[in-house]
Amino acid sequence: MTHTDAGTDVDPARPSAPPGRARGLTAAEVAERVAQGKVNDVPVRSSRSLMEIVRANVFTRFNAIIGVLWVIMLFVAPFQDSLFGYVIIANTGIGIIQEWRAKKTLDSLAVIGESKPTVRRDGKAVGVRTSEIVLGDVIEIGPGDKIVVDGAVAEADGLEIDESLLTGEADPVVKRPGEQLMSGSFVVAGGGAFTATKVGREAYAAQLAEEASRFTLVHSELRSGISTILKYVTWMMVPTAIGLVISQLVVKDNAFKESVARTVGGIVPMVPEGLVLLTSVAFAIGVIRLGRKHVLVQELPAIEGLARVDTVCLDKTGTLTEGGMDVTEVRPLGDDGGHDDDGGHEDGDGHEDGDGHDDGDGHDDGHDDGDGDDARMGYIRKVLGALGESDPRPNASLQAIVAAFPDSDDWRCTESLPFSSARKYSGATFSEGDGESSTWLLGAPDVLLPAGDAALRETERLNEQGLRVLLLARAARELDAPDVKEGVRATALVVLEQRLRPDAADTLRYFDEQNVRAKVISGDNAVSVGAVAGKLGLPGAATPVDARELPERAEEMGKALEEGTVFGRVAPQQKRDMVGALQSRGHTVAMTGDGVNDVLALKDADIGVSMGSGSEATRAVAQIVLLDNSFAPLPSVVAEGRRVIGNITRVATLFLVKTVYSVLLAVFVVCWQVEYPFLPRHLTLLSTLTIGVPAFFLALAPNRERARPHFVKRVMRYAIPGGVLAAVATFVTYLIARHYYTGSGALGAETSAATLTLFLISMWVLAIIARPYTWWRVCLVAAMGVAFLLVLAVPWLQHFFALRLVGSVMPWTAVGIAAVAAAALEFLWKWVDRRFPA
Repeated sequence: MTHTDAGTDVDPARPSAPPGRARGLTAAEVAERVAQGKVNDVPVRSSRSLMEIVRANVFTRFNAIIGVLWVIMLFVAPFQDSLFGYVIIANTGIGIIQEWRAKKTLDSLAVIGESKPTVRRDGKAVGVRTSEIVLGDVIEIGPGDKIVVDGAVAEADGLEIDESLLTGEADPVVKRPGEQLMSGSFVVAGGGAFTATKVGREAYAAQLAEEASRFTLVHSELRSGISTILKYVTWMMVPTAIGLVISQLVVKDNAFKESVARTVGGIVPMVPEGLVLLTSVAFAIGVIRLGRKHVLVQELPAIEGLARVDTVCLDKTGTLTEGGMDVTEVRPLGDDGGHDDDGGHEDGDGHEDGDGHDDGDGHDDGHDDGDGDDARMGYIRKVLGALGESDPRPNASLQAIVAAFPDSDDWRCTESLPFSSARKYSGATFSEGDGESSTWLLGAPDVLLPAGDAALRETERLNEQGLRVLLLARAARELDAPDVKEGVRATALVVLEQRLRPDAADTLRYFDEQNVRAKVISGDNAVSVGAVAGKLGLPGAATPVDARELPERAEEMGKALEEGTVFGRVAPQQKRDMVGALQSRGHTVAMTGDGVNDVLALKDADIGVSMGSGSEATRAVAQIVLLDNSFAPLPSVVAEGRRVIGNITRVATLFLVKTVYSVLLAVFVVCWQVEYPFLPRHLTLLSTLTIGVPAFFLALAPNRERARPHFVKRVMRYAIPGGVLAAVATFVTYLIARHYYTGSGALGAETSAATLTLFLISMWVLAIIARPYTWWRVCLVAAMGVAFLLVLAVPWLQHFFALRLVGSVMPWTAVGIAAVAAAALEFLWKWVDRRFPA
């Protein structure tokens, strides 16, 4: 069991292939296969390419509409009436730049978080990128490793493969040499090696979906809601625009160019062209901000999804506690495995003469002063050292034992049973130095021992202190027997102390303050898990629940999960069932974890969060990877999601109020058979000051309000009444001004009056949307008002935007109508809040 050095380029955890095992390909064979194209060349991309980004931002339905109208206006109207086209160009450019920045962030983080499979080449175990694997490579695998290409098992040591992500079958499959492995599956227990038989696009997982799909946009209520809105907007636009064209070009006997300009002026504001842009920019900036904190967002809407989460399921190990552990104590029990005093390990009666405990240093001299007890402890340490060395891929508990009890090299492992989260124990059979053979198990005391055993009382007392306890027991049956744990003889309790993450308490406190319920779901002893959670201040940690006692029916399980907070002895499949039970009760569930036993639950949760040091399979199915292995950035992810959702809801209302009043104004114009009130330059000015500039700042501002569902309903319940009031008030002002200025020779005065009314109402909508006020929001609204006053006060700006307030009666009438509309809007929106709560 001695490992040899594999060289400086070798992963220290992955030794050279022992004699008799496959040495893998030589460097010359690898080069030959690369030249033949037999490489695992499936592209791994974290986002769209630059050309795809440009295409997605440029070639949109609304850009096409605006583009055609812009070209028309370039030929038939002054420059200022075609300004809307340049705004679209600027918007598109901003969208491309921001998404490109987000792509670079994703790409760089993906490289940091990318795992490197271990292959044997020239007899050495070396880590290579997935894309560098060639046909015929011998790839070493262990618990948590993902099968990256199809292959045939070359070596198997208790190898168990989970193929549920491919076949839907939840039970692990035991694999033996010669059997096939499918890419996309992962190792849950044991280890071994396999030979790559299919690489690149020929591999099974690549045929289902290339890895590039890993970062594609999955379901997002925000994006789907905006798509729904845009679909209805399109339906409204088409007939309205046709009616407006007929009205302005046929019914009214106007000059052709002016008719075209007013027609375009009526169609352009119907398009909420900046809404999609700001949504993309908000997501992209969220990715960049989180990237600076080493949070890899593998699916963009995950930012939004975590903000909607109301329940977070936390795995204890690796999430609340750090991965490492320390052996603090070994407590011999009444049976040391059957060695009597003539073997020098026991005092003759099977019990130690002393108190059975060490003096606190954990290893050497604290059990008794008798020679029999020293020899006994030496034997136990030898067993633990051999068990640690028997597993080539030790988990955190076994790593602590390996560190505390080095192998003496005089025992030979003849058979091993790797640790499995499902069975909760591992084991090995040894040929001892004196020729005897013994089988040992190491695992959860409450799994290996029958109920009521005296050792369980001591275990429970230790668990209440938040300590992790493993039982070392000698088996009476063969290791491959299905009932190997029956009749075991307890030998010692191994006590391990877990290191709490320093940031875990603050993160749990944040979730509690934000009304997000935290559920600790762990495979460890329930009492121990409850004690750890209690140290972190988690409410409800004092009453932990043993998951083995939970009902199997989803409805009953969901009720139990609502009442409890801490759950121990949870099996991997049960974690998945618990996530499903919570979802069936209407909860949006996030699952965090880093171990292979968390994969199924991470996959089924609404949002999966993995630690960067977690298993390859765990990182592959998670939407968010915390690359610094710290729980602390999770509040930042939640905050980013809330910022995106809350702010996009705000600005969507601004955009859609404009769409509603534009459609209604067009309808009124068609019905009253009058000229459209505005030229494109007027609406460009209004859109810039009351929507474009404010929306950009509001979309990127901090926002901690909790995300709420029904995006479309929440936006439209404000946009419809706001748009209706704005359209009615504006059109009333326009009709009054037309009558008032008839025969006065004040060309364009009625348009200026209508523009003033529409601006004031739009400003009031902006003022409502900007609540609650902060200093910068007040300054933002005030700055937009000052900018409009400058246009009215500076002669050349008056001329440029064709705005000229004539007299005092009509302008004040326009202000009065706007004031009445604003008061009505306040009342109406409050009534909507009460009548149609979100």
